[in-house]
Amino acid sequence: MTTSITEIFGSNVFNDKEMRDRLPKDTYKELQKTIKGGLPLNPKIAGAVAHAMKDWAIEKGATHFTHWFQPMTGVTAEKHDSFINPTDDGNVILNFSGKELIKGEPDASSFPNGGLRATFEARGYTTWDPTSYAFIKDGVLCIPTAFCSYGGEALDKKTPLLRSMQAINDQSLRILKLFGHDEVKSVKTTVGPEQEYFLVDQKYYEQRKDLIYTGRTLFGATCPKGQELEDHYFGTIKTRVQNFMKELNEELWKLGIYAKTEHNEVAPAQHELAPIFSTTNIATDHNQLTMEMMQRIAKKHGMVCLLHEKPFEGINGSGKHNNWSMSTDTGMNLLEPGETPYENAQFLVFLAAVIKAVDEHQDLLRLSVATAGNDHRLGANEAPPAVISIFLGDELTEVLEAIEKDEDYKGREKEVMTIGADVLARFKKDTTDRNRTSPFAFTGNKFEFRMPGSSSSISGCNITINAIVADVLKEFADTLEGAEDFEAAYHQLVKDTIKEHKRILFNGNGYDDHWVEQAVGRGLLNLKTTPDALPYFVKEENIELFMRHGIFTREEMVSRYEILTEDYTKIINIEAKTMVDMAKKDILPAASKYSSKLVQTVIDKKAIGLDTSYEMGVSQEIAAELQKAYIACQDLDTKVGILASIADFKAQADYVRDEILPAMDALRTPCDALERIVDAKCWPFPTYGKLLFGIQ
Repeated sequence: MTTSITEIFGSNVFNDKEMRDRLPKDTYKELQKTIKGGLPLNPKIAGAVAHAMKDWAIEKGATHFTHWFQPMTGVTAEKHDSFINPTDDGNVILNFSGKELIKGEPDASSFPNGGLRATFEARGYTTWDPTSYAFIKDGVLCIPTAFCSYGGEALDKKTPLLRSMQAINDQSLRILKLFGHDEVKSVKTTVGPEQEYFLVDQKYYEQRKDLIYTGRTLFGATCPKGQELEDHYFGTIKTRVQNFMKELNEELWKLGIYAKTEHNEVAPAQHELAPIFSTTNIATDHNQLTMEMMQRIAKKHGMVCLLHEKPFEGINGSGKHNNWSMSTDTGMNLLEPGETPYENAQFLVFLAAVIKAVDEHQDLLRLSVATAGNDHRLGANEAPPAVISIFLGDELTEVLEAIEKDEDYKGREKEVMTIGADVLARFKKDTTDRNRTSPFAFTGNKFEFRMPGSSSSISGCNITINAIVADVLKEFADTLEGAEDFEAAYHQLVKDTIKEHKRILFNGNGYDDHWVEQAVGRGLLNLKTTPDALPYFVKEENIELFMRHGIFTREEMVSRYEILTEDYTKIINIEAKTMVDMAKKDILPAASKYSSKLVQTVIDKKAIGLDTSYEMGVSQEIAAELQKAYIACQDLDTKVGILASIADFKAQADYVRDEILPAMDALRTPCDALERIVDAKCWPFPTYGKLLFGIQ
């Protein structure tokens, strides 16, 4: 099996090996300057690259090419063009030019743009990102590209990410030069996103309007068994799911995606896939492809992959843990503490920069994961609270405390684990535990940001992390470059940073309500909902931060604020309208029909002198819940109408949060109560039991 994996891995990718084999040596070397050295692309080599790419793709069976990009829709976009070009004799030749490789022209006005483009101003451009390999998907050569408007404004998620990577590279190199690392030419952030998801049987999915239209169940009574026995986590993977995972792995490997770990997650029908680390922009591309492949391949196995953050009430939702680190082109991990972190000055400077960045920019980190779906998940005992904090573990916390107090740190002896059975190997215990309840946890040589939602692109949170850390590194470099005594200066810098920003450090239980109270007492932000968080995006100091590093223009930030706010409103508006539709057309009629059956049974039983207490009791329960549901449905329907009359997008989002969501909860409660009462044969939708346990 190992041989077959190595044979298929990257087989659908125009990777370094293919480029080296197919491109002229000079062209290959020029291209590598861009890919590895971060230098501007030499347009003179585009024709040779395009020709080699086309020949390779045709050999692989491709007939079309597309500029594959990531607009502000949350999904990828592609427009397919064939390689054919007509000849004078009525035939065709297959051609792909350097111009076609470098530039495409999709309609910019048809994608979310936050007012950057009017409808009649349609021209937009896609431009090749040579740092992310082209690949073949379904017989189409896909070329990863950035997407911008006619005026050059970024309309996508890739462009700002690449800019943020450049920013953190520039500032990191300044720090490393001070530590004598002149040999380092580039610093790249790396990411390994753990992807959680649910699988449900397709035949049940197709009977649920809420899943089809919104990706989550808007109604549904909890079933007798959930996740309380904790028997699903890391449990034996069902054969049907295993077959899906096997095909998924193979398809991801063909695309050069380092799919590594798979297992059952905590909730029934929930699973996780984790890759090996990649450079951040490539990891982002790969995660988008992973989500697409999950959904596509699941259908081939008669299942549907749900990526929504909270598809089911009463059990854990799905996140996407973003494992973030920084590495040099010489192979050095800048967040590796080593055996003696107290003496590792370079590590401590970069660690201090992250601590300061997270503390000063809690608002940006929180809003980077703010979505309608993620609001359902954050703050429950399944995900971090909306409050940002950092977990460092006992050893690093002790190191920082010693630095703050100017005390010597003697270090921790690694304890040998003895489990009690002679046949079991002894091993050294880590000096600190892991904290799965922390939003931003240090896990050895990286930080795990656990707040992103399962359906979101990881671009947003990584743009933010890169930007805020780059900004602090700039401040550090400005201070240290002018210091007369560098060693004394960096020691004082780390000490002052710890003292000023230690409020963000918390090693305890992030799920505990008392922590949220304590955090607010420390002055930490608690932005519970998306409408609470998003306005911070256009706070003047935040606009200036992103502009300072060339990551966003002011106009791009304002447009994204509008896009994200409107997206929140649109998603919940669709959910509300779906609830009204399901309640009016399905739930209320089903309950009424069953109630009528009970009334007829009462009449029939009374006619022959039989007891009717059961039928009467159930009928009364239904009548009470039916009345509540009807009133709640009418109220929600009215509020949906009011929402449509509100013009301002910020006011719309606030109205959704304050009026629509409570009205949705008010409708769901009696409808779920009816599900517990009405005969299962009369209920119009598959239950949670079938959805969660229907795959055998």
